Amino acid sequence: MLIKDNEIADINTPTGDMRAHIFRPAAPGKYPGILMYSEIFQVTAPIRRTAAMLAGHGFIVACPEIYHELEPAGTVLAYDEDGTTRGNAHKITKALSSYDSDARAMLDYLKSRADCTGRLGVMGICIGGHLAFRAAMNPDVLATTCFYATDIHKKGLGLGTNDNSLDRAGDIKGELLHIWGRQDPHVPLEGRNLLKARLEEVGTRFTWHEFNGQHAFMRDEGSRYDPALALQSWGLLLELFHRRLGWGDLDVESDNAPAESRH
Repeated sequence: MLIKDNEIADINTPTGDMRAHIFRPAAPGKYPGILMYSEIFQVTAPIRRTAAMLAGHGFIVACPEIYHELEPAGTVLAYDEDGTTRGNAHKITKALSSYDSDARAMLDYLKSRADCTGRLGVMGICIGGHLAFRAAMNPDVLATTCFYATDIHKKGLGLGTNDNSLDRAGDIKGELLHIWGRQDPHVPLEGRNLLKARLEEVGTRFTWHEFNGQHAFMRDEGSRYDPALALQSWGLLLELFHRRLGWGDLDVESDNAPAESRH
């Protein structure tokens, strides 16, 4: 379906305004909301294309700038050594509580939108996978997809690098989907096994997929992109989100063609 991808919202949080980029179906009506977290580079072109793809399947997608306290609004870090160094430094400069308050503010924003059904999901990639895992601890999150979520196994998120994500896994009440690359050096086998054992221990409702892929295999830019694995992963996440969040008003009139609703 056709989408709109030029909307920006500045969301008030306890640590200042946070810019979010909104992608939504062009057709009027109500749709489920998805909070989508980026990699450490913020809202890059590949992240925007991912959000657009999701919106085109009938979701209102909000991508926040996760380092809003540390970078001017609109900042996008480059996929190079300098951008990686800067993004990784920010990751452990920002307080853990600020990540959590950002998540709550974003979820409240989505629920407040007149075009949202109020049914909420979360998705995240890399650090965003970890942030999605934490956002899933909010009771109104019904479904969450985490792509190769970094640092959960070693408690490495936030100021002090001693997060409590593993400890709080039992707070996740919605359904969880984890997708990993076996050749990902950032989350080795022992780290994946530690997290999986914890989810089993606390009785989380989850699905777990490990592919023969590298870190960032979903990013449609660079040498690690694996289109075949990305396509399989899209099928998994869309199945989860449509099943748990519903379809919204897909069969309504479009902005410009009353007789045509979706395309």
